Amino acid sequence: MPVSQRCLCCIKYLMFVFNLIFWLGGCGLFGVGVWLSFTQAEFSSLPLSFPSLSAANLLLVAGGITMVTGFLGCLGALKEQRCLLFMFFVILLLLVLTEVTLVLVIHILHDKLDSKAQGQLREGMKSYNSEPGLKKSWDNVQKMFKCCGVTNKTDWYDVLNGTLPSSCCSIGTDQCADGWSEPCYQKARQWLLDNIPSVLVFGVCIGVVQILALVFSMMMYCQILCAEKDLG
Repeated sequence: MPVSQRCLCCIKYLMFVFNLIFWLGGCGLFGVGVWLSFTQAEFSSLPLSFPSLSAANLLLVAGGITMVTGFLGCLGALKEQRCLLFMFFVILLLLVLTEVTLVLVIHILHDKLDSKAQGQLREGMKSYNSEPGLKKSWDNVQKMFKCCGVTNKTDWYDVLNGTLPSSCCSIGTDQCADGWSEPCYQKARQWLLDNIPSVLVFGVCIGVVQILALVFSMMMYCQILCAEKDLG
């Protein structure tokens, strides 16, 4: 077997293994997104800017794209199709650039993003009495996290004419005069941060696999090109 063919065979199986890991990683991210969606289903009527809901949707999208991209890479490696490999390389490169951009934007603009999200949640509170689903979601959030309001319990004063919802106090209290002092946005955000480290480590590992998959896909593309020239 010519050297170029042996190199191609080696790169082919390496790329297949890396893309299989990549695909399994996508399944993992998607699974965490589904789990988070189900555990936070009782908050589903809140705006998607609520930390745990936005994280669930982000993981679902990222996991779905990763699974599709990984499958495309595995198929390209097995079929030794330059067209599939090039398509895989372009999609994966765009995915990596999008991830890097998203991380930088969140890091640089996290204060503005938090402020905007809190504003959307406060605006949504105005429908507390008119939308049963929203009312139930807010009550569930406040009971679960033992919190009151978005940034302060006084957020409710304009909505409920200077009073607080019963969910701002201990369960079973009909009238709530002095609710929990901790804000729901920060409590939910902290809950997410406390539960996300393993997902972040997993994400870094996926990032490393992505970079290696980019390298191997380009190497395989070049090897197929050389093999085709040798045959020609």
